[in-house]
Amino acid sequence: MILYKTNQNWLGDVSHLFKSWTMVRILRAVGAMGVYALVVCVGLEQLGITEHIMLNTSIFSLLGVILSILLVFRTNSAYDRWWEGRKQWGALVNNTRNLAIYVDSMFPAADKDSRHWMATHISNFCLALVEHLRSGTDLDKLVFLPPAERAIYEQKDHVPNFIAQQIFRKIAAAHRQGDINEGDYINIKAQHQSLLDILGACERIKKTPIPFSYAVYLKIFITAYAILLPFALVTSFFMASVPLSMFILFALLGVELLGEEIEDPFGLDCNDLPTGDIAHTIKKNIFEILEDRKPVDSRERELYEKVF
Repeated sequence: MILYKTNQNWLGDVSHLFKSWTMVRILRAVGAMGVYALVVCVGLEQLGITEHIMLNTSIFSLLGVILSILLVFRTNSAYDRWWEGRKQWGALVNNTRNLAIYVDSMFPAADKDSRHWMATHISNFCLALVEHLRSGTDLDKLVFLPPAERAIYEQKDHVPNFIAQQIFRKIAAAHRQGDINEGDYINIKAQHQSLLDILGACERIKKTPIPFSYAVYLKIFITAYAILLPFALVTSFFMASVPLSMFILFALLGVELLGEEIEDPFGLDCNDLPTGDIAHTIKKNIFEILEDRKPVDSRERELYEKVF
């Protein structure tokens, strides 16, 4: 995710945009549009049929308004998904802290093994969730994972779900043994359940993209609009229709592709959510609560970039 301070440096903020892989795609498309518009303008001029082109620019103005309305809906839908993902990860931060505080108050201070076990598994739930929402859990990124437990994880298709199951088994066993009373058990059970609620909400965002027909319709609309645009502009603007076509496509295509980039907010695009950084922050908070220290194997902040 690109980090910046708003209302501080206009040109600096603009420069951040060019770090995006999406912007590279936009500029390539705009460059291709410039070449296409130039070929159309020169070809019509050489053939001497420019005056016979009867396309009215007012029609394209009307189509542009319709297309803009569709793109606004597209962008708002994508941003809603991005913001919903951020709210879910914000809730994960709060609920894991609450869960750790409950564990800290319920388990004896002398029971360091149980505290370490809970701190490790709560942290690993968050770290596993990061990669689960991308391309599958990377066990190398989990902390304090013994070989025997790693072998079990390697057999699981849904590692975050299994870790949540282990945490609840630990809590239920403590309740059966009388270490946790009924009231505390009900309270901590609600905090644990929130982990699965957040997991399900993030999976819903990940696995339910914008409807395919809607996305394809927009692409066809933009493509047809771009193909016909130079023919409409050449009669009024001649060679100036080349940069005008490029600028119009830059505006329309940019909104569409930026919406595509943020509709899946859990990846490594430069505008995606910093879920890896949030997970490491949770890990630090949990170990500070339960063991009064930072974890030994703290990692550096993740780098967010689009892999070509």
